[in-house]
Amino acid sequence: MKRPESEKLPLSRVFWFGLALFVIGTGPLLVVILLSALGLLADPNPNPVGLGILAAITFWPSVLMMLVSYARAVMRRDRARKAER
Repeated sequence: MKRPESEKLPLSRVFWFGLALFVIGTGPLLVVILLSALGLLADPNPNPVGLGILAAITFWPSVLMMLVSYARAVMRRDRARKAER
């Protein structure tokens, strides 16, 4: 079943940039944690300080970018619905 045009929620470039920042910022740390848990690293207890700092710096800005962009898209969709009535 296909949604009507008024039901679609187009997300802006800001949302996609925030998602990319989230993946690029936290992804490497999560990969190291996963590889360590699986025992695939030579060091069973790695200390990825640099990757942790990268994740800490990029996490909240990326989440805020995604939330604000999503909220703006919802408000834009609601305004379009009201204008159709």
